[in-house]
Amino acid sequence: MYKKLLFLFIILTLFFIPILLRQAPELKLVEQRKEKTCEIMITVTGVDEPISLEEYVVGVVAGEMPADFHEEALKAQVIAARTYAARNTDKGKKPIAKDVSAQVYRTEAERKERWGKSFKQNEKKIRAAAESTRGDIVVHGEEIISAMFFSTSNGQTEAAQNFSGNPVEYLQSVESPGEEDVAPEVERKLQMTLTEWNRKLQLNWDASEFRELQLVRNPTGRVQKIIAGQYEASGRQIREKLNLASTDFNIAYDVNNQIVHITTLGYGHGVGMSQYGAEAFAQKGWTAEQIISHYYTGTRIQKINLSGDECLKSP
Repeated sequence: MYKKLLFLFIILTLFFIPILLRQAPELKLVEQRKEKTCEIMITVTGVDEPISLEEYVVGVVAGEMPADFHEEALKAQVIAARTYAARNTDKGKKPIAKDVSAQVYRTEAERKERWGKSFKQNEKKIRAAAESTRGDIVVHGEEIISAMFFSTSNGQTEAAQNFSGNPVEYLQSVESPGEEDVAPEVERKLQMTLTEWNRKLQLNWDASEFRELQLVRNPTGRVQKIIAGQYEASGRQIREKLNLASTDFNIAYDVNNQIVHITTLGYGHGVGMSQYGAEAFAQKGWTAEQIISHYYTGTRIQKINLSGDECLKSP
């Protein structure tokens, strides 16, 4: 009896093993395919069809950072852009603007028009940066951060509290050296007539107000507020109304010609990652992870977590 059972077991084993071997790779392939095609879809205002998050960040980096930047700076920008999109769209549930009110996004057609003969080279470089950081986002604790970034600093980034009045633990002021060596323009000069100054700020100043003018600076060197007699305004308000490059500015008044001269340092709001600062660090040998860690205090990089309604799966 025992021999008959053993013989039957061997026959059944030999019959089913080939079937299992044939099916296993197919099952594994299906699982891999589903995992690979699971994507957050981003709806960009003004773009006809939703696009995958990974495709979206390619267009953002093309719109936000020069393609000839160091690959580690490009990777840092990809991670920041992906993080910004994941948070601001609630992982694809909300639409996002195409312009500077959110992140500048350029479609493939726009990239081709902008880059011309350099399209293939630039596209390959940015896609490589996106692919090598696929799914990477920045978190603080368990929270996806508000990954603010800007063009150029004055050598130091701005604290969120100085910018908005609200402290953010991971958006502190940090040093950003070497930008003057890589940025085409850190200092900018602007002049306007007294009439234009008064019109833009809705004032009625003459030389006497400029003699009283005080620029109150915060620890980052930026103007926190300006005071002249009874007039007071924040540096941010002055920057926005006069369309200045940054809130690190100086003002001088030419009495004889009635001309206001303004000099600014840096470009942008100053909070978060400086793009030219990232380039300066990358040229010194820093990795994208080091750049991100420096500009976003106390954060870490992790893969984005996806759940059923947050991604698109193939049937």
